[in-house]
Amino acid sequence: MAITSLTLSSMCSCTGLQSSAPPPPPRLRICCYSSTQHSVHKTLTHIHSSGVIACLRANSAELALKAAHAALSGGISVLEIVMSTPGVFEVLQQLVQEHPTTTLGVGTVLNVEDAKNAINAGAKFLMSPAMVKDIMVDAQCGEVLYIPGVMTPTEVYPVSALGGSQYISALKRPFHHISMVASQGITIVREYITQGASAVVLSDAIFDKEAISQNNFNEICRLAHFAALQGNEALEWKKRSTLK
Repeated sequence: MAITSLTLSSMCSCTGLQSSAPPPPPRLRICCYSSTQHSVHKTLTHIHSSGVIACLRANSAELALKAAHAALSGGISVLEIVMSTPGVFEVLQQLVQEHPTTTLGVGTVLNVEDAKNAINAGAKFLMSPAMVKDIMVDAQCGEVLYIPGVMTPTEVYPVSALGGSQYISALKRPFHHISMVASQGITIVREYITQGASAVVLSDAIFDKEAISQNNFNEICRLAHFAALQGNEALEWKKRSTLK
């Protein structure tokens, strides 16, 4: 069954703890990290405070750089560049040099080699559409946040027909300690943030296909500004609601 409108991702790194007890059955990954992993904690905090991860895929490195600059100018502070983008690591490296305080990462990372190349290029986080065990093992106790795709407590990517934002709300009740990112087909940020998502991934809502094809970077900047504003408003609403 093809499901395309939502993906949940748990943010995962390492606690550095081991147990002699037999391993538990598979569960939704917990967002955990060692107190010494300052970089991972900083990245996680930045994603939480942004509420929006902009997801960029382009047909050329030049186009990717121009679109990224437009989105960052519009107020995006967390940006993911998809692996299928030509010259993705070179694009990332240049953006890291030009925007050292921005949280930049690589998406659709499916193997350890690509993960290591992304890290060497300056990625602060990695995203996968599924749980890639080898990447997760290598990322443990490292300086980069790994965000694998998950769907249910015992299954992986994808999701959507399970209920969208209401599904997140249902999962957050028993798994309130897990940070979740909603991804794919999302246009209304607040709907997911208020139901418990720590952040949402926006792709076409920022990098509109028509705008990209027409090199309309002013439109991308406008959409990025609107997305960043939605994220800030959703997080502020969520903060006020918890204080009531």
